[in-house]
Amino acid sequence: GREKIMLETYVQTTYFDRIIRRANLRLMKMTNGQYDLIRRKTADNQRSQSGLELDVIDHYNDTVRSVNTLSGGESFKASLSLALGLSDEIQSSAGGIRLDTMFIDEGFGSLDEESLRQALRVLAELSGGDRTVGIISHVAELKTSIDRQIIVSKERSGGSTVRIQV
Repeated sequence: GREKIMLETYVQTTYFDRIIRRANLRLMKMTNGQYDLIRRKTADNQRSQSGLELDVIDHYNDTVRSVNTLSGGESFKASLSLALGLSDEIQSSAGGIRLDTMFIDEGFGSLDEESLRQALRVLAELSGGDRTVGIISHVAELKTSIDRQIIVSKERSGGSTVRIQV
């Protein structure tokens, strides 16, 4: 009477749960305690693999819903926290492997001012140690928040120029 899952899926869900636990530490900071991610135990339909989909717990109104209902900025925070959780889990379980550099490409444009501050605070904590965090973005507000920048400008001739600002 229980749902059957393949061994491969069982192993994936075990690691996924560990990544989610680590991701939630970051997501709680970025959302002021509003959101936690949780792995959905059953599939939406027969074609989906059971146990590999995500829901979000909204602690402000005590509900559980699909991550698909998150706004653009909330989705960015959830994605960022999952990427950081994956990085943390790899470093923890890979026996000496260190991920010293991380690049984040865009997504910041979907954040409101407070969300942008929260995301930058988490990234600053990451880079405060011995990690390098690179942000690829067109968001003007980031220019005032980031000390060291590599600025790439498109030239009319079709090439680009690079300027380093420290």
